[in-house]
Amino acid sequence: MKEIQSSEFKAKCLAILDEVAKQGEPITILKRGKPVAQLVPPTRRLHRFPQHELIGTVSILGDVVSPTLSAHEWEAEDDFPR
Repeated sequence: MKEIQSSEFKAKCLAILDEVAKQGEPITILKRGKPVAQLVPPTRRLHRFPQHELIGTVSILGDVVSPTLSAHEWEAEDDFPR
């Protein structure tokens, strides 16, 4: 794994970001010789949104639109005079 001093990272930040993205190898950033951060390439996502990964994994069993109880069966309906 490549290591770089924070002063050099500060001076060449954009070029270093491009290098990590291109090569896919992490870089450790040092401050006074001690590691303070690690720059890693992003993980590749197959889908733009996490919900897209769930497509095709759900089965609908029955009516998902109609209420499960009729209005006269609700306890909340008992509180209001008719």
